Amino acid sequence: MAAVVLLTELTKSLPGIRRIPTQLFSWLLACGVLILAAWFTGTLSAQSAALTVLNGAMVSLAANGGYAALKRVLPGSDDAKNPREEEETPDA
Repeated sequence: MAAVVLLTELTKSLPGIRRIPTQLFSWLLACGVLILAAWFTGTLSAQSAALTVLNGAMVSLAANGGYAALKRVLPGSDDAKNPREEEETPDA
């Protein structure tokens, strides 16, 4: 998870990647990290690659505040009406 957080933060502002939503980009990075880890350990198979899609989603949600993302998407929450997190403004 730490590798995904680090890679996401370091690369999300690169040209061409800025247009990709951060959570989607994080999921792609998580899948890549998990597939590479399985390949390097010699455990990569068709089954483990298929499970990487689900595991990558879990890693990405954990790395990027999954609770906040789910709360924002689920109906009935106050955040569903306001999709962007409010930024705190310093007192003048």
